[in-house]
Amino acid sequence: MKADIHPKYYPKASVHCACGNAFNVGATKEFIETEVCAKCHPFYTKQEKVMDTLGRVQKFKERLVKKTGVKKTVKNPRAKKSK
Repeated sequence: MKADIHPKYYPKASVHCACGNAFNVGATKEFIETEVCAKCHPFYTKQEKVMDTLGRVQKFKERLVKKTGVKKTVKNPRAKKSK
């Protein structure tokens, strides 16, 4: 490595999460604060909410059927205006 161009490396940098979890990693900062870690992230704790896309499509189609009585009028941009 070239001298004086690399940041200082901390082999035991401490990481503190908002949930209270703390652990050590190697990093270029001595102290790191995070909001989410592996102990509190929904994906790793099996509390992740899965979106039901089929239900969303069905709801959209139901709303579309209700609105079929209302027709939109689309203006023709090529039509000539009469004065």
